Amino acid sequence: MIFEVIGEITDTEPIAVGSGIRDLERLRKTYGLGRWRKLKGFALVRLEDGSECQAELHWYEAHGIGKKEMKVKDLLD
Repeated sequence: MIFEVIGEITDTEPIAVGSGIRDLERLRKTYGLGRWRKLKGFALVRLEDGSECQAELHWYEAHGIGKKEMKVKDLLD
């Protein structure tokens, strides 16, 4: 699903950290070493059809590397 985050991401909380992440080896190969965390949060997003709605987002993040592979997990509206 193609989308754009419009507002700021709120209610951010970790889902998994370090070895608790299933894709840790792939993340390190693709983006580099770092303290990887899988996070979730909520934000207003614009979908490819132009509609806007609140969504639950999941992504991976590491210090010095940033947010990677953000996806919409659930549309709330």
